[in-house]
Amino acid sequence: MAGSNGKQKTARDMVLSLALIGIAAAGVWFFAIPHDDHAPDLKRVDYRVELLTARRAATYPVAAPEGLPSAWKATSVRFQGENGDRWHLGFQTPDSQYVQIEQSTQKPAAFIDDASQGASATKQTETIDGRTWTRYTGGRYDALVLNGGSGSTTVVAGTASFADLTKFASALKTR
Repeated sequence: MAGSNGKQKTARDMVLSLALIGIAAAGVWFFAIPHDDHAPDLKRVDYRVELLTARRAATYPVAAPEGLPSAWKATSVRFQGENGDRWHLGFQTPDSQYVQIEQSTQKPAAFIDDASQGASATKQTETIDGRTWTRYTGGRYDALVLNGGSGSTTVVAGTASFADLTKFASALKTR
């Protein structure tokens, strides 16, 4: 009988050990691992200097939004003169979606594909401030595309709704 009592203690000890390991693992999961599911707060960038630089250097009228509510937060900006005078300005919308303007003198087909993340042209258009923009859908972003007569192509694209894309495009001004 002494042999069976030892086996019972060993099994009981193993079950207790597993229970303690389970409790410790649960504690680590609850208290040590972050469980924040919302996107991080993006830092607002000041794009005025880059905008002035782009407007001086580009061969086309560079556009930027004016009059958007302060809840629209500029998050990224760059001008690449060596890359088809490419202008980029990205914003986070009030509902945490993304909108960007991209302008360039690059070949339109390749530029639109890159700026819209692979979106395809639709037959739908939007008239904004007397100019006709073509809707693009699919890919990673939806987009509004303006093939300008100034030798450049303008793309407003992002994860935001077409209503927000239109609001952003209507706020664009060149100086």
